[in-house]
Amino acid sequence: MHALRNRLQRTVLGLASACSLACSLAAQPAFAQDWPSKPVTLIMGFPAGSGVDVVARAIQEPLARQLGQPVVIDYKSGAAGNIASEYVANARPDGYTLMFGTAATHGSNAALYKKLPFDVEADFVPVSPVLDVSNVLMVNPAVMDVKTLKEFVDLVKANPGKYDFASTGNGTGTHMAFAEFNSRLGLQMTHVPYKGGPEAILSVVRGETCCIMNQVQTALPQVKAGKVRLLGVTTIKPVAVIPDVPTIASSGLPGARGFDSSIWFAVFAPKGVDPAIVNKLNAAIRTVMEQPELRTKFESQGNTVRIESPSEFKQTVHANRLKWAEVAKVANISVD
Repeated sequence: MHALRNRLQRTVLGLASACSLACSLAAQPAFAQDWPSKPVTLIMGFPAGSGVDVVARAIQEPLARQLGQPVVIDYKSGAAGNIASEYVANARPDGYTLMFGTAATHGSNAALYKKLPFDVEADFVPVSPVLDVSNVLMVNPAVMDVKTLKEFVDLVKANPGKYDFASTGNGTGTHMAFAEFNSRLGLQMTHVPYKGGPEAILSVVRGETCCIMNQVQTALPQVKAGKVRLLGVTTIKPVAVIPDVPTIASSGLPGARGFDSSIWFAVFAPKGVDPAIVNKLNAAIRTVMEQPELRTKFESQGNTVRIESPSEFKQTVHANRLKWAEVAKVANISVD
């Protein structure tokens, strides 16, 4: 009788365990299928009004309509986006907390900050890219009376250490782009970091700094106002919206050949997010970015829509990390 009772108990426990496992497995696709059932939060690591914020706000409502739930932008700016990255890396992986990241937050930061409390690859799931963003070298003509890239380089070389260039913060894409440029062309300039794009651009307009490499979309209003002059774009290919501005790579200057310092903006999730949710979100972003009106708007600002699957984008993130690690090493840049 005792042996029979034990066998019955083991049978009951086994059935309960199997039922629990089956229920758990059944709940996973159901959860992914129901996602999203509440607002989705997009964590922003840069200030309101910055170039990356402008892009996030442009897709905010279209993405919300596609998902059927509000998309909320939550600002956690500072430390070149690392504050936002740490927050998302430690967030619950349920698909409701995402990050609007950049080639800097998930590339160059890993090379510049030696003690990050997260890994830019291992602790995130690359969901989808949004845009490739062209930077452009802009100068205040009242500070630097130059009209070509060669004139700019000649003037800086004749006055080593005299000119200050602005950036949107230590370790940001604008900092790294200019640092790579100076390193390759042998220029000595002083870096002045600001707390985001608006302040950095304003410093150039006011003449507090001579120049900056920043996004074409943020430069265009200042160009139209006659406040700045554009000397060269940082991409290999010319930018359609500013066809008269040559690429730095085509300048013929020693060290400039092959210069390519474009960046991208993208959406990331914390590790552990259900792949079904990642695929669903990737499909939603793809649908949004393929809308002709939105695509035309971005292209008119000097940007290029980038469409990739999660697996393709994962490879892009890895290659980007390796590229900026090499730049940081050659240019001897470190933030810590």
